[in-house]
Amino acid sequence: MSRPFVHLHVHTEFSLADGIVRTDDLVKSAVRHGMPAVAITDLSNLFGVIKFYQAACAAGVKPIVGSDVWLENPTDPHKPYRLVLLCRNHEGYRRLCRLLTRAYVDGQHSGKPCLNKSWFESPMVGLIALSGAQDGDVGQSLLTNNADQAEAVARAYQEWFPDGFYLELQRTGQPFQEDYNHAAVALARRLALPVVATNNVVFLEQTDFDAHEVRVCIQDGRVLTDARRPRRYTPQQYFRGTPEMTDLFADIPEAIDNTAEIARRCNLRFEFGRYYLPAYPVPAGMTIDELLRENSHAGLEARRRLIPDDRRENSRITYRERLELELSIIIKMGFPGYFLIVADFIQWAKHNGIPVGPGRGSGSGSLVAYCLGITELDPIKYDLLFERFLNPERVSLPDFDVDFCMERRDEVIEYVTQRYGADRVAQIITHGTMAAKAVVRDVGRVMDHPYGYVDKLAKLIPFEIGMTLERALEIEPQLAERYQKEEDVRDLLDTARTLEGMARSAGKHAGGVVIAPGPLTDFMPLYCEQGGKQTVTGLDMEDVEKIGLVKFDFLGLRTLTIIDKAVKTINVERESKGESPIVIEQLAIDDPVTYALIKSARTTALFQLESRGMKDLIQRLQPDNFEEIVALVALFRPGPLQSGMVDDFINRKHKRTAIKYL
Repeated sequence: MSRPFVHLHVHTEFSLADGIVRTDDLVKSAVRHGMPAVAITDLSNLFGVIKFYQAACAAGVKPIVGSDVWLENPTDPHKPYRLVLLCRNHEGYRRLCRLLTRAYVDGQHSGKPCLNKSWFESPMVGLIALSGAQDGDVGQSLLTNNADQAEAVARAYQEWFPDGFYLELQRTGQPFQEDYNHAAVALARRLALPVVATNNVVFLEQTDFDAHEVRVCIQDGRVLTDARRPRRYTPQQYFRGTPEMTDLFADIPEAIDNTAEIARRCNLRFEFGRYYLPAYPVPAGMTIDELLRENSHAGLEARRRLIPDDRRENSRITYRERLELELSIIIKMGFPGYFLIVADFIQWAKHNGIPVGPGRGSGSGSLVAYCLGITELDPIKYDLLFERFLNPERVSLPDFDVDFCMERRDEVIEYVTQRYGADRVAQIITHGTMAAKAVVRDVGRVMDHPYGYVDKLAKLIPFEIGMTLERALEIEPQLAERYQKEEDVRDLLDTARTLEGMARSAGKHAGGVVIAPGPLTDFMPLYCEQGGKQTVTGLDMEDVEKIGLVKFDFLGLRTLTIIDKAVKTINVERESKGESPIVIEQLAIDDPVTYALIKSARTTALFQLESRGMKDLIQRLQPDNFEEIVALVALFRPGPLQSGMVDDFINRKHKRTAIKYL
């Protein structure tokens, strides 16, 4: 019977520089090999941790979370050492988050975020450290025959990680690896240190080696045939099964046993389904629920003054009942702070002359939002449903899409950062992926095919949202024919299909901002490009919400910028003539001349009415009022367009078909 083995050193696609392991496939491989647990240790990040954790738990595999970090090399900053840190519990996770964040903010050398040993505390509670094998500082000392230095460094790690420092052994065919292993085992005996076997996994199957080399070349900007390019990986760095690893280390069985021991000691748990709302400042002697009620009722009275006298008294009960219903749901779901925070930064923007959109999306169905000044549309006047925005039967975080002037949006984000704390506010990370056309071009370049050859191939892939190479081969006969008949094309496309959709780079979400109730590093690491000052979250938007943090959308809308500039230009002219300035919010929405312009379909640069398909719809419908423009936007979606609903609406508008009500 073979000894239990657990992979503790695995790079997924989120390592970005290397690794072509998809998290779902990693978990499936662990299940297939009968492994009770598996780790991800991506290079200097935890980008994929939540996706991996949930996939592993769903499959009944114990998830182990860690990172393969760079460690500063004082003698040569351009050649840092390696160290693997694994989280034993949530305290260790938070410590790792703080270390990785500091590496990105304060420790970047040659594009590598490096940890400095001066940041280590004694003891580093909650973390287990693997020495990084021959690439660690202990390993490098051993390979240069500096046994005294290796011993001193190892003793320091023993102090930082009492009962949690392991000398890492690998047999992946790297140069001088066996020299290191013999020296490391001897050092382990002298210092009574445990050893552990890893395989530094960067792909799942041995046959994936060539595709992995292509991925590395894409990242390094090199071609496969370049004789001078560094060969940092071997075909042995695949997800070996337990019998293979056991045989490989048959002479050092404790190195296999310790993988299961480390897995047993790592017990990080994430909690889902709980929300962590930022703390909104509340006056003394008042609760946040009371503050929301007070502000909402005051706002309602201000809004009702805009209702014509003949309707105002008749509608009093309707508005009050709707407001109380919404308030009870918002308070019951625990979201008063969210509404007050959004209202606060919108009011700040308006008071500082920054154009703000009137509100769009399901949030416009909230009367509370209208009363707080978050939106400018009366939901009762337009029969909008609050339940589309918040529904106690389908608990989810509220989500206002707030539009700001493109040129001044960053001022609002800066205000929020100052108000709630720079350590609690960050924009959200995004990951650029290798899409169908792009991955074909990248792989073709790395394989050193002529540009024209690759360009013709890439142009055969249909331009559609969500297009995949699999789909392209199904619907494009010429591409399928070349794939069947030309070996070079088949080789290129097969490699591209292996890499398609993988994370390639880290960027910044166009509008997503997260505000936490405490330091963001209590929840995740932060990421920062070298030379940059602004940090972004180490988890993407989907995962930020999964761990319970609240996302706010600060969208930059060029339309608002254009309107603002137009109004200012017009008012300069009116002022020179002694005329009163126009106020955009007070313009009538039933102006016949405006509708005549819209009916002519001259709507380029008019928000949501400018596409070719929408212009065609406008010409057919010929809208006469605001409600019909609302209907236009609602109907211009795949479902209504394909169902015939749009034609029915147009025919009824022009009285070609009788209107029948339910």
